[in-house]
Order: sequence, then structure tokens, then C-alpha cells
Amino acid sequence: MGMVGGGSDAFIGAIHRLAAFMDNQIELVCGCFSVDPEISKSSGKLYYLPENRVYETYQEMFEKEAKLPEGERMDFVSIVTPNFVHFDPAIMALNNGFNVVLDKPITFTLDEAVKLKEKLDETGLVLALTHTYSGYPAVKHAKKMVADGALGKIRKVYVEYPQGWLSSKLEDTGNQQASWRTDPKRSGKAGCMGDIGTHAHQLAEYITGLKVTELCAELNVFVPNRALDDDGAAFLRFDNGAKGVLMATQIAAGEENAIRIRVYGEKGGLDWEQMEPNTLTLKWLDEPMQVLRVGTSMDSKIATHNTRTPGGHPEGYLEAFANIYRNFSLTVRAKMNNEEPSAEMLDFPGVEDGIRGMQFIDTVVKAGYDDELKWVKFGEK
Repeated sequence: MGMVGGGSDAFIGAIHRLAAFMDNQIELVCGCFSVDPEISKSSGKLYYLPENRVYETYQEMFEKEAKLPEGERMDFVSIVTPNFVHFDPAIMALNNGFNVVLDKPITFTLDEAVKLKEKLDETGLVLALTHTYSGYPAVKHAKKMVADGALGKIRKVYVEYPQGWLSSKLEDTGNQQASWRTDPKRSGKAGCMGDIGTHAHQLAEYITGLKVTELCAELNVFVPNRALDDDGAAFLRFDNGAKGVLMATQIAAGEENAIRIRVYGEKGGLDWEQMEPNTLTLKWLDEPMQVLRVGTSMDSKIATHNTRTPGGHPEGYLEAFANIYRNFSLTVRAKMNNEEPSAEMLDFPGVEDGIRGMQFIDTVVKAGYDDELKWVKFGEK
């Protein structure tokens, strides 16, 4: 793989590299790691890359890599930049024949996401979107149970993502992560809802297999003079008649990354939380509660395909991230060999998830800042 962003001064790039390397399917061969050429060069040295494969701009990287012989040039690029620098490098990569991994949200605007899908359809290449929480084995087992009808028809969905790290105005202290996430010019029209609300929305649709059709929302800015929302909640209507509640906040002081989802059907419900990732709790209408554990009592094919260690060894955030990279790489490898990827290989978020995420942002912003609470059809700007 090649990489755009992810220099030695960045956070998420290191996570992407650890995830990509975990299964010995991928190696880093080139990159433009920063808009600062010196940081890009120094990062390339830290990553033990030859000088001629460390580039000053991503445009230079795509042009020069495309001219290298097959087997030497990169096969895909991982783009780990702030939101406003997703679309242009992704389009240029596809135009030069390279598959793409993108951090979420997929683009800066919905229009860009739609154009990206059109380019993917035109090229036949592969794109993965790193909605990490759908990579956990327990989440995949939950999805399979719902799809098999174990819970009956789904009626209620509660999904929440509380964080506390933006409880004060960190963006004024030089914190880079806070600075770009609260800047509309770099993050987009949503703050908290774009950053972590999209994760909650994707997780709800992924596990249930349902689509949100309407929502009613409120967005808040609690920290004075912050430019984007740092808190919000939405009522959801799904396409099968189910109802849901979504909450995302970055001002819940003391909370870390406490994403949790509960899904209830006619026969029972399930409960999963990211800070106890190996456990899936099942509650039944007429049977005792069950506690399933990754590596021991989750035997579905989709869960075991994404499990690396015996029971009792946590399958955590890095492993979930790595499952996206591994399934993406297996899919790319199969296509390169003119083989049909298996269902397990194809189980990673892609451009459709990205478009849904951008539609969620547009809809929740439209609904969330209106003084009068009202239902807004999904996808309305």
C-alpha cells in the first residue's frame, strides 16, 4: 500500500499501519505523509522506505507510481487525512488505477461521495471505509443473528456514543485533533455528529440490516464559541417500521469511547458495547439471559473468520480495524487473480456506507438546528 497523510506527527496513520500489517497481507511501499515535504521525508525514513518512494505531494505519488512496473508499484492507497482532503486524492487514485482505503466520513460533502461512487462504478476498483466498530467479531455475530431472524422482527434500536475529550475548548490549546475536527472548513458541516455520530448510525444500520428513512434531531454547542456541534441526539424511523434513538456527544466529561448498541425484536434483544468488546448479551422474552463470548460461544462463520485468538484474549480496536484491512486486501487479491471474493471477504464498509453517512450528516444538520422539532426525510440537505 501507499499512504496519503499519516506522518510521524499524526495519530490515526499509525493505527492504520498497525491494522494493515497485522495479518502479513500488506506492506507499506510508498507515501506522501504530510503537506510539509520535510515531515513527509522524515516520516518515510522512520518507516524505512527508500527516498525515491517518499513523495512531496500525493499528485506526484500517483503519477510516478502509475508508471512503475506491475508488482513494484503500490496496489492501493490508504488516505488518512482530515475530511476536506479525502475526495481529491481518492479520485486521482482511482483515475490512476489504484484501489482505495478511506477514513470516515468518506468525503467533505454528499455530492463528492456520489461522484466517488460513479468513479468506482466506472473503474471497477475497490474502496473500503474504516468504520471500525463494524469490524468486531461480536458485532458481526450480532448482525448474523438479526439476519437469521433470531430476535424476530426488529422494533427498537438504541445506539449511543459518548465521549468527554472535548468538554473544554481544546482547539484553542494547539491540540491538532481538536483543531481540525471543530473547524467547518476542514471537518465539514457537522462536528460531533460527523465525527462519531456517523459511527453510531453505521453500526445501527450494519447490525440490523435496516435503513433509516426519517429522523428528528437536536444538535447542541455546549462549549462557548465552538464552531460546530459537540453534542446531539436523534429519533430514528427505519424502513421496516422500527423506531430508534441515537445519541452522540463529546462533552460527557469522563467518558472515553463508550459506543453501545441495543437492538430489540419481537422475541428478544441484544446488547453490545465497545469497551467490553468480546461480550454479546442476549435477553429473551421467555428464556434466561445469555452471555456469548468471542472465541468460545460465537461460532457463526462470519464471527470465526474475523477472530484471531482463543477465548479470553480480547479482540480489540486494532483487531477490528485490521479486519477491515484484511477483508479489503483479500477482496483486492481475489479480483487481481480473477477469482470471486467470498461473502466473508466482502464484509467491510464501502462507498454505500459512505454515502449513507453523508446523507446522515446532511439530514441531522437540517433537522438539528431548527427551533421546531420535526421529522426530516433521510438524505435531505
